[in-house]
Amino acid sequence: MLLRLEGVSRSFGGRTLFRGVGLGVRPRDRIALVGANGVGKTTLLRIMAGLEAPDEGRVEAPRGVRVSLLRQEIDPRRTESVAEEAATALAHLDALEADIAELEAEMARRGGRGAEVPVALAERYDRLRTEFQARGGFERASRVERVLQGLGFDAAARGRALCSYSGGWLMRVELAKLLLAESDVLLLDEPSNHLDLPSLEWFEETLGGYPGAVVAISHDRAFLRRHAERIAELEAGQLVAYEGGYDAYLAAKRERREQLLARQRTQQRRVAQTERFVERFRYKASKARQVQSRIKVLDRLERIRVEPASGPTLRLRIPAPRRSGDVVLRLEDIHKRYGPTRVYEGVSLLLRRGDRVALVGPNGAGKSTLLRIAAGVLPFDAGERHLGHHVDLAFFAQHQLEALDPAHSVLAELESGASVEDVPRLRGHLGAFLFSGDDVDKKVAVLSGGEKARLALAKLLLRPVNFLVLDEPTNHLDLAAREVLEAALAGYPGTLLFISHDRAFIDALARRVVEVEGGRLHEHLGGYEQFLRARTGAPALPPRQPQGALRARRESREGARRQARELARARKRLAAVEEEIGALEERVEALGWRLGDPEVFRDGDAVRALETERGEARASLDRLYAEWTRLAELVDGGESQTG
Repeated sequence: MLLRLEGVSRSFGGRTLFRGVGLGVRPRDRIALVGANGVGKTTLLRIMAGLEAPDEGRVEAPRGVRVSLLRQEIDPRRTESVAEEAATALAHLDALEADIAELEAEMARRGGRGAEVPVALAERYDRLRTEFQARGGFERASRVERVLQGLGFDAAARGRALCSYSGGWLMRVELAKLLLAESDVLLLDEPSNHLDLPSLEWFEETLGGYPGAVVAISHDRAFLRRHAERIAELEAGQLVAYEGGYDAYLAAKRERREQLLARQRTQQRRVAQTERFVERFRYKASKARQVQSRIKVLDRLERIRVEPASGPTLRLRIPAPRRSGDVVLRLEDIHKRYGPTRVYEGVSLLLRRGDRVALVGPNGAGKSTLLRIAAGVLPFDAGERHLGHHVDLAFFAQHQLEALDPAHSVLAELESGASVEDVPRLRGHLGAFLFSGDDVDKKVAVLSGGEKARLALAKLLLRPVNFLVLDEPTNHLDLAAREVLEAALAGYPGTLLFISHDRAFIDALARRVVEVEGGRLHEHLGGYEQFLRARTGAPALPPRQPQGALRARRESREGARRQARELARARKRLAAVEEEIGALEERVEALGWRLGDPEVFRDGDAVRALETERGEARASLDRLYAEWTRLAELVDGGESQTG
């Protein structure tokens, strides 16, 4: 067992977060820690990391077990470069290399006088070199580069100072350090929150091969379904562990709840029978002993309590809108730049009534720019934007959470966006978004992120609209709230254009995915999974254009010619990659022979240089093998389509 919690309890003020928590973390475990917002998941993770002490109970780990937590608070003023900060995760290799250099100097000093190097010294040197090599010491620079590149940092970005990045990008640096450190237990608090979809795919692929155990808090259902092998749910102050993946957990939880309800009903019947006996014979002397016995049983009885299915739930109702015209939005030949940076040069997009379109792509590709142009809140340099007949548009973005007035109460904030005729139904509308009773008098300043998101959605959906434009609507929402919002939008009869990093949310709602990349739009029919299959196989569909069937046929022919050109380029590059692989394999083999030369082995500097060169060559080989696999699949797929 790598880590064990026994009887752990924690309270804040007069509120108990959890009590008597027990959990064991085994080697290569993949545990998801789930529960509603505010139940204490992050606190429990910090206790596991040793950053907070429990009020009761203990946390145990064998000597030498390394436990690392993804930090959420990072100093934004630091001037080190991204690469320098990430490399600090491998500081133990620097120390090991210094020890090796010191031993080499000692061996050279002793051997220089013609004396034999002591056996113990030579053995220690061999042991340290073996450890250094096994830990990837000679490839550490390429490891740092590979991890940072996977998380979205190109060569220029890796050299920039930390203080030039936003909090989301700083979180990526912390994540890179954790992946490089390869701790025995990795504790992750919402690791996917600050990753775009390409980086998330890379991160999940890396996590799949991670040798240590992982305990993660996540509201990303696709992440949970792919990685979780055990679910630990924190609810009503108790931690209940379920073996199996996320779907198995949902089924087991339903079954456990049904069993508890059955036991509760049986207990309630017995209690009622006992209470009737006591009431009936309370004053009969002949039954006094039996009455007292049953009263004691009732006093000692531990009542079975069953929490509501998911606690209070969001009862989201989207008002029925009026019917819009067939064409809802038409963007034609849109140009947009920020200073010298050109984001779009002539893109077009058409949305019809009932369309459900998700915008996807890496951070910085221009998704939010396009969404804001579509919403009419961002001017563009050239082109045309047309809203259709009877189109009523509402736009939701994360900045609306910051735009809430912290001095207002919840009710006053909703009133600020309401008309006179809306006032009588404001409390009922807030109740649909889980603000009931005294909650409506809470100040916005004290609301959590999830509560602010619900209030912003309540303001957005106060009046019926037939075109919703949403930028990350599930941010700050827990699993239950996400699923309720998803269900409400699934029944929404209007048109939907949205950005989300929640792949399950995209899959449930999107009928079309528009990939934004390099200033171009590539359309794919279906949800996110279909988009992934299309992207890794056949080329992306050409954008839908409003110019008619003739234009569509012409673009289809151009697409076929473009596919043929791409296939020819892929074949040519595949042949070149095969030659590069052959040359590099010969180089790695030659370096191995040189390292076996006794004359070379006596020179420590030469050995280190050769080991570094061989490590870099092996890293280059890994990249070429990955490129060869991708190109071979692309060529095979293209040839099967054309053949």
